[in-house]
Amino acid sequence: MNCAMLAPVRRAMGIVLVVALAAGCAGPTGQRPVRFANVTPGGPIDIDGTLVRPSGPGPFPAIVQLHGCGGLEAQSYRWARWFADHGYVALVVDSFGPRKLKGDCRSGPDEPPVTARFDDAFGALRYLQSLPEVKADRIAAIGWSQGGVYAMSVINGPSLERARRRGVALPATGFAAAIGVYPGGCFSLVKEQVTRPLLVLIGGSDDWTPAATCREMVDAMRSRGADARIVTYPGAYHYFDVEGQRKELLAEVENDNRPGGFGATVSYQPEAAADAHRQIEQFLARTLR
Repeated sequence: MNCAMLAPVRRAMGIVLVVALAAGCAGPTGQRPVRFANVTPGGPIDIDGTLVRPSGPGPFPAIVQLHGCGGLEAQSYRWARWFADHGYVALVVDSFGPRKLKGDCRSGPDEPPVTARFDDAFGALRYLQSLPEVKADRIAAIGWSQGGVYAMSVINGPSLERARRRGVALPATGFAAAIGVYPGGCFSLVKEQVTRPLLVLIGGSDDWTPAATCREMVDAMRSRGADARIVTYPGAYHYFDVEGQRKELLAEVENDNRPGGFGATVSYQPEAAADAHRQIEQFLARTLR
């Protein structure tokens, strides 16, 4: 996986929050650290996560959250709290911490294996399905940038078949739906096919994960009968949902879509962010309720 298409570098605020959670500090009501095994055949590893649940007895539908190439950040937990407030158990998956990866959005020896985060997502699914407060057949995946391509892959028929050939023991009931927020890797799925509902949200001015490629992917899948939809936000950039993110060029991130192979524009866009929340709420109500 080329990190050029992955999520931006984590901000200091996110690092502080992640450290606090790792240290066992008390979080918001209904939030707790968890650990589960991924599904890598012959060598599963333990993955850290944070579970955020609604109030009440449940059972609830659930969401597996997959971060971008910068790793966990404050926005990950804001989304988790939003999901819980809307009646979903949210599991924030940390794929980099247990592997001691920096996640600096550049290719190199520290880049995680291509299959590893797919295996983490299914480990998270299996863990959630073991919880009495979760509806085992009503679990979706959502991913941002790098996490977006993995969220799409967990409902992609050819990806699932490749996993089986690797010896992955996939749960009998898989993910019910998936959401990619400015996802990387759309080009890799243009000729493939999701088997569950898919929603893609992307900025029209995104110069890191171009909207045109994701539109091509969604259009191709729809032409073959997939339940897939894309929403493009004119003028919005990568990280349009990250509260407080000023418009800037991340000069050090790898990006094959720019001259020289580096740099990506990021910016919060409140109108796009507000609509993304509405789109996700409606999509989950249709696919998980």
